[in-house]
Amino acid sequence: MNCTSNFTLLKGAISCLDKAIMTDMDLDETQSVPLPAAAEEEPFLGMTDIFLVCMILGLTIYWWFFRDRKAATPQQLVKPLTVVPLSTASRDPSFINRMKKTKKSVAVFYGSQTGTAEEFAGRLARDCIRYGIKGFPVDPEECEMDELTRMGEVENSFALFCLATYGEGDPTDNAQEFFDWLQEDHDLSGLRYAVFGLGNKTYEHFNAMGIFVDKRLEELGAVRLCKAGMGDDDANIEEDFVTWRETLWPAVCEHFGIESVGEEGVMRQYTLETHEDINQNEIFTGEPTRLKSLTEQKPPYDAKNPYMSSVKVNRELHKGGDRSCMHIEFDISGSRIRYEAGDHVAVFPTNDPAMVEEIAHLLKVNLDDVFTLNNVDDEAAKKHPFPCPTTYRTALLHYVDIAHPPRTNVLHDIIDYASDPKDREFLTRITSSAGKKEFAEWVTDSHRDILQILKDLPSLKPPVDHLCELMPRLHARYYSISSSPKEHPERIHITAVLVDYHSKIGRRIKGVATNWLATKIPNGPDGPRVPIYVRKSPFRLPFKTTTPVIMIGPGTGLAPFRGFIQERYHAKMEGKPIGDTVLFSGCRKKSEDYIYQEELEGYEGDGTLSQLNMAFSRDQAQKVYVQHLIKQKSETVWNLLNDGAHVYVCGDARHMAHDVDMVLHDIVEERGGMTQSQAKDFIKGLRNKGRYACDVWS
Repeated sequence: MNCTSNFTLLKGAISCLDKAIMTDMDLDETQSVPLPAAAEEEPFLGMTDIFLVCMILGLTIYWWFFRDRKAATPQQLVKPLTVVPLSTASRDPSFINRMKKTKKSVAVFYGSQTGTAEEFAGRLARDCIRYGIKGFPVDPEECEMDELTRMGEVENSFALFCLATYGEGDPTDNAQEFFDWLQEDHDLSGLRYAVFGLGNKTYEHFNAMGIFVDKRLEELGAVRLCKAGMGDDDANIEEDFVTWRETLWPAVCEHFGIESVGEEGVMRQYTLETHEDINQNEIFTGEPTRLKSLTEQKPPYDAKNPYMSSVKVNRELHKGGDRSCMHIEFDISGSRIRYEAGDHVAVFPTNDPAMVEEIAHLLKVNLDDVFTLNNVDDEAAKKHPFPCPTTYRTALLHYVDIAHPPRTNVLHDIIDYASDPKDREFLTRITSSAGKKEFAEWVTDSHRDILQILKDLPSLKPPVDHLCELMPRLHARYYSISSSPKEHPERIHITAVLVDYHSKIGRRIKGVATNWLATKIPNGPDGPRVPIYVRKSPFRLPFKTTTPVIMIGPGTGLAPFRGFIQERYHAKMEGKPIGDTVLFSGCRKKSEDYIYQEELEGYEGDGTLSQLNMAFSRDQAQKVYVQHLIKQKSETVWNLLNDGAHVYVCGDARHMAHDVDMVLHDIVEERGGMTQSQAKDFIKGLRNKGRYACDVWS
């Protein structure tokens, strides 16, 4: 049909419609004049007919003018949103189905907060190969844990659990639902299991999660294969794990009637893929998961999607001495990030570029080469050890922890890359069961990182991609927020001591995060950017502002209490009554490292702080610490406890928190006239009621 004929049809349709409308209009104009019934005539077209004609006419016009436009425009006006996760494969959440499909009989579950438990789970899964069986690591958050009741469906199956304890005896974030599920009754008679817990003896609830799961699984009918292992991160958790593993596998062999099929070989979990010609927009440059997430920001912000915050303030708090403590303020205006006093902020650091360059020089690596590490197991949940494709520079700067002393499995798997027989013999010896003590002395206690090891063993030249596979991930560092949103709604403050010291072998050890943050000095209106997100904490002031509080935090343990004091000051300025607010803090020397001195003395002066008790440990011949001041104020402390006071402790777990706890027990026993057992129950009651909270680290 040509253009002329189309136009003729269109003209005819319009003429017809025009007549119909005029007829209808004539009727409308004369309808008030009554006519004899015989004289009434039907209109040429009714309103329904007119509507249909208009619709047909509109469609005809649309088809005529727009029929060729779609064909001539291959691009869509709006591009579809493309999300690039770390693993793009859709998976069946049923780990039982996966075990049946892939003929695997061992599921290794991990509850991990910093990555260590996940690393141990991966090593146990690889151990299975030595015994002619197949295993795989499983994140309990990504599967249906009630399928543990179906483990009996898989022949000769068993489950291993590597579970870290977090905070005050709590499960890790990814094991919380599993913990809740275990509170209910289930039939686990078809399950065989073993547990390795990861904890720290300086904390009161040492390995609470591992102990609970080990006991609870047995109560639900499961069969324990061997005694639970209890790893202590305050001592040597690597040695604890290796020792437990040496008891696990003989027990498994005995139970299932299997035996080792030979020495454990070096079997890589990932294969290397290089990219010669790749679109730069497809390369990860440090993003935790989503490609371009650090430059194309979209809330909400969390561990997988941090916010690029501008550093507005970075100032020194110490007045002298050879140490440094930084006060840093992160801008969160317009980010929709909300926080409360007592929360933590996570900071994603970057490794030292000079260290990366040295590794590249020793291993003769082009840091700008682009590569991908692909999991050899097509069914694996984790397709890559970190976001890929990326460059070696990005991997070593952002994704791999090159500053932490490597574990035995790392050195064991790179033995064959040493060309000198003496180096190979040495690595073989210290990574064997008999060499645990020597490994601890040479690697762990001396804090030898991978760069120093490569220097000390010059014939050792592992491929950089294999190192990237073996080394643990570089994780975020957490800091107690030292501000209140009531006083600083658009900024998050942190208080951080610069980690910089010398190891036993004389090497200078620099903390990854604090030394990186020290370089983030604002030099303009925008300031340097840092990836952050807020992690909620149960460390909270009482709801009632009149409830008394006792805060104990020397050094940077003062950080969350600065936020608490700001909260009370804000309430006071609003005219609200506030209860007794007592602070016990301290430092080495008043003239050098008394942080926030002017602020604290100002709060004491205006009545926000009822008491400011500072211990300056090295300003006199005999050292004085916060626990000594608490002991001196025992009557005040006891009276406040009787008035319903909440007690908060923040800082060093190994010494300070333990000593403070002992002093509190003594005060309750002496001032309350209680026996040692009664005092213990009293303190336990405070904890159970949420009146005694600790935010400590080792």
